Parts: sequence; C-alpha cells; structure tokens
Amino acid sequence: MRVLTASALVLAFSTLGCTDASEQTKSEANVKTEVKTEVNTKVEENPSAEASQASDTESLWHSVLNSDLRSEKNKQRDQYRHPQETLSYFGIEPGMTVVEIAPGGGWYTEILSPLLGKDGKLYAAHYDPNSTIEYYRNSREKFSNKIASDAEQYSNVEITVFQPPELFDIAPENSADAVVTFRNVHNWLRGGREATVDSFKEMYEVLKPGGVLGVVEHRLPKDMKQDEKASSGYMHQDFVISVAQEAGFKLVATSEINANPNDTADHPKGVWTLPPGLRLGDEDKEKYLSIGESDRMTLKFVKPTKE
Repeated sequence: MRVLTASALVLAFSTLGCTDASEQTKSEANVKTEVKTEVNTKVEENPSAEASQASDTESLWHSVLNSDLRSEKNKQRDQYRHPQETLSYFGIEPGMTVVEIAPGGGWYTEILSPLLGKDGKLYAAHYDPNSTIEYYRNSREKFSNKIASDAEQYSNVEITVFQPPELFDIAPENSADAVVTFRNVHNWLRGGREATVDSFKEMYEVLKPGGVLGVVEHRLPKDMKQDEKASSGYMHQDFVISVAQEAGFKLVATSEINANPNDTADHPKGVWTLPPGLRLGDEDKEKYLSIGESDRMTLKFVKPTKE
C-alpha cells in the first residue's frame, strides 16, 4: 500500500483547486464575452433604428409642410413661425387628439390636420357661427368653407366653438392629448384678467391629465408697460405664465424658437405694424419688412396628473 506524505496531499489538493478555479475563470470570461457581444450588437442596432425613425419623421414633415393644402403665401411665413420646430417642441405627433384654439384662417390647421393623420383628431375651436358680431360670423364661415372645400383631406377636423367670455364648447372633457393656441391670448384680455383665466380653465378641462398646452404669443419686453387690454398685441411673458398657472397649469419649459431680437415692440400700430399686417402701408415698409414678424414667447405647460 502506497502512503502519501502530508506535503504530497497538500500539493495534490492545491493543484486540484487551481484547476477548478482556472476552469471557472475561463467559463466566466466566456459568459462576459457573450454578454459583451450581445450588448455591442444591440448598441450597433439602435443607431440604425434611430436613424430610420429620424428619416421617417423628416419625410413626414417634408410632406406636411409642402402639402397642397398650403398656399405659397402661407409657406413663406414658415421662416417666422417655425411650425416644425414649434409643434415638435410641444410634442405633437401623428395619431394624437389635439385642440387648436382660435385657428383664424387656418394657417396652422393646414399643418396640424395632415400631421395628425387619419388616426388623429383635430378640434378646431372657432367663433360661434350664430354670433351677433358680424366679423365673428364671417370669420367662422370662411374657415368652415375652407374645411368643407377639401373634406377628404380635412376628414379628421371637427369645428367647435371658442368665443370668450361667453361660449365654450371646445371638446369633450379630458379628451385631448394637447391644446395649442397661437398669438391669441391678447384678444382674451379685452374681457379682463379674470376672463383670460377662464379661457385657460376651459382649455384645462378638455385636456387629459398629463396633457400639454402649447402657447405662442407676441412678447413685450419687461421694461415696457403692458396696458390692461394689451391693445398693442404684445404681452409680458410673466403675465401669460401667471394666468395659465392660475387656471391650474404647470409650466414645463419655455423656448426661444419664435424669438426675434430685431423687434423692439414699440411700433405705431402695435404688432400689426410688422408683416404680414403692415398697417402703415408703404410708410417705412422696407424698415418693417427687414424686422420681420414679431418677437414671440413659446410656452409649454402641462395639466398635472392626480397624485
């Protein structure tokens, strides 16, 4: 019978332990290599998917901005109104339910309708067709005729009523993913601050919790006084933010997308002195054309979700 010495036993067990550890290390290394390869593959795949998605988005916007729904005159104003950047900032996407407050002649409607697509919905909250004010009736009729003239293209548009301070039938409560309004808040102030807050409250009601309110408005410099009716068309940014917050909205962010540092906001006929209004006619026309359209605030609010 062969007897092993203590030193031999120690050496044997030590060698065995080293062999197991070595194999385990190799196994762990293989696993790590496989995981690393899988992660690298996914990382490599993501940029391609993102690039494809970005390409699709750009293709959609090219189609929307060059749509036959838009006149050449309206397209020329893109340089001042930045519709792609503005609506993207507000998070407007195909398939959403959106309310456009006071669409006027439909400049943004021409963009929103094809952008939202057949799976989306656009409530165009316009004047009351039975208003006692002729201007309101005519404006509403003109807009309605515009939508009816291309019913297939505008099949996702429903015209509703927004005529502060009396009439609000904008959209079903808690139905909208987003509400947008462009250069309209100064008009509501004719009825006073309380009436303006009420208008924001009506928009708050139709938004889903977590829904976005996007506001673009002519901006008055802080060192200039805003009159009670904002008769120049310009408003202090802090004032607009405060009335929205009073209605329950939370300010998410502000943007300089629609800023114009060349606009001094002190023109004889207010904001309408500038293009496209050019209220002074040929008087200093080139001067005002060189300024461009007004300096504008771009505000993004949210309707808070219930905790």
